[in-house]
Amino acid sequence: MNRRAVLRTAAGVAGAASLSPLLAACGGSGSGAGKGGTSSKKGLAAALPAYVPSTVGKPDIASVRFPNGAVTEPGYLTFPAEPVTTVKKTPGKGGHFTSATPLWGAIPPVGNQYYEAMSKALGTTIKMQPANGNTYGQSLATLSASGDLPDWVQIPTWLNGQAQTGGLVGRHLADLTPYLSGDKVKEYPNLAAIPSSGWMAGAWENKLYGIPCFTSGTAFNQVVFYRQDVFEDHGIDAADIKSADDLMRAGRELTDAKAGRWAFDDIWTYFNCAFGVPQKFRVDGGKLVHKYQTPEILEALAWHHKLAKSGLMNPDALAGNVNDSKTRFYAGKTLIMGDGMGAWGVGDAQSGQAANKNYRRGLLPVFAADGHSKPYVYIGAGTGYVSYLNARLKPSQIRELLSVANYLAAPWGSAEYTMTIYGVKGVDYNLVKGVPVATPAGQKNVQQATYPFLAACPNTVNNPGYPEITKEQCAWLRATAPFAVKPVFWNLNVTVPARYNAADTAQAVEDTITSVIHGLKPVSAFQEAVSTWRRNGGDRLVGWYQDTILAKYGTNQ
Repeated sequence: MNRRAVLRTAAGVAGAASLSPLLAACGGSGSGAGKGGTSSKKGLAAALPAYVPSTVGKPDIASVRFPNGAVTEPGYLTFPAEPVTTVKKTPGKGGHFTSATPLWGAIPPVGNQYYEAMSKALGTTIKMQPANGNTYGQSLATLSASGDLPDWVQIPTWLNGQAQTGGLVGRHLADLTPYLSGDKVKEYPNLAAIPSSGWMAGAWENKLYGIPCFTSGTAFNQVVFYRQDVFEDHGIDAADIKSADDLMRAGRELTDAKAGRWAFDDIWTYFNCAFGVPQKFRVDGGKLVHKYQTPEILEALAWHHKLAKSGLMNPDALAGNVNDSKTRFYAGKTLIMGDGMGAWGVGDAQSGQAANKNYRRGLLPVFAADGHSKPYVYIGAGTGYVSYLNARLKPSQIRELLSVANYLAAPWGSAEYTMTIYGVKGVDYNLVKGVPVATPAGQKNVQQATYPFLAACPNTVNNPGYPEITKEQCAWLRATAPFAVKPVFWNLNVTVPARYNAADTAQAVEDTITSVIHGLKPVSAFQEAVSTWRRNGGDRLVGWYQDTILAKYGTNQ
């Protein structure tokens, strides 16, 4: 299972975990098992660090804040020729620490020269042990069960349930509130530059435990991409697609099964929002309604079932092969696919153009399935990635690692960022026409998502060497942000009691949804599965959310 498959599974397991990743089941955390409850607005406000935006580096495309809470990410068209230093002295005190992070890519050699150079720059040795991202959830579950956690561990929020994060905070994971709440964070200026929405992801029961990575104000992970080059070859303008029926018609024009080209991959997770399907809940007249009980999900399932039967969907996608979805897209075997915003960047352009020199990825504009209702797109939580420090660390060790985190969270284009992402100039990379290009040593040893899983600056839009992609991304974000809405329980950590885990996972319902959207079962099979789910704990689960979360904490919208 690759990361996209993990997100697809998590989306079902935890109410679109990849889309609203903090709403995750964390059963087994009884009254004496941890501090993993939901935070109140008052308690959260007292625990969160102050926000002091960085003034380092002026973006080429400025960030825009909208009344609905969406904040577009700043865009940078060129890489700085002379990166600015933001950390004036070596942050570490000579300590040695262990870590655990995921990695979707080749695992670098242990103790390589890049790691040695980073240890020297940090003044601290962190034993980097990145694990296969595809099986990282299993690794976390094993660590959690043993209680033998490393000194610094990344726990993606969609894996909170598997890692039992709610039961670990306060026992095995350190409370960072005394070090970072309010103005205390100003001792670490780069951490202070992380927006509050990111810190909320690591807050449990009115205390701060986690350090956010990759914080975003427009975490739109429910988006649909298309092959812009192929659309243009067929005279199809994506701006003319304004309904689900329009999309289906475009698919008919694009599909040529004899040539091995189908319009659609599996887009259920990314397109059901167009029909008005909630991420997990919505509130009607003060009452919580689960997405399974809405008429919108029936409409969405009916359309996707029709799609599966239409001959417009790639056979491998119908068979449930998500591992090769990007390969199909690059090869032109599918032309419309869903993914998160992170799928569009330099690596994607390079991989796509290696398969077809004309390759161009585009994002469909947001529209309502019926073609006339007001469209919307859900804002994801501030981040899907949070790192934690071990509670057994001494206060002096915690301060040392927070100083290291301050280095790792240095703003985009700074000297610290450049070192963390690209390594040592002349050894791991060289500037070629103003663009950092990895040397053979850099290709072997440096993974851009190794240290940033411990701490990272807020997201930016930057694609060194591909400024047009940055312009297109920023334009799409600015056009889409006005339609953003926060889902129910946005950015709240919710620990679901173990007795409701099966109902919250709803595996039988999710399996039935897969069968329906792949054309194997009728929509009525979903309705039957939901009836069984309700009898077997679904109604009690909704009641628990109603009485324990909604009544006490509100929707946080």
